Amino acid sequence: MSDAKPVEEMTFEEAMRELEQVVGQLERGDVPLEDSIKLYERGAALKKRCEDRLKAAEEKVEAITADADGNATGTKPADGL
Repeated sequence: MSDAKPVEEMTFEEAMRELEQVVGQLERGDVPLEDSIKLYERGAALKKRCEDRLKAAEEKVEAITADADGNATGTKPADGL
């Protein structure tokens, strides 16, 4: 895990994929305690990254307004996307 990509540089998809791997390893229960703790910490950071990216995407979508015909009338940029 020492050569792992920093969580803050990951896309949503990368973070989600690695989070699924971390959960799988922890669920198997065949990881030594110290490694389990490190995996749990990494998983918590990955979970937060996914939540943050989803929140940013939701805010961006909410910033798009539509007129009566469904045409976008304007957008407000959301930070981070």
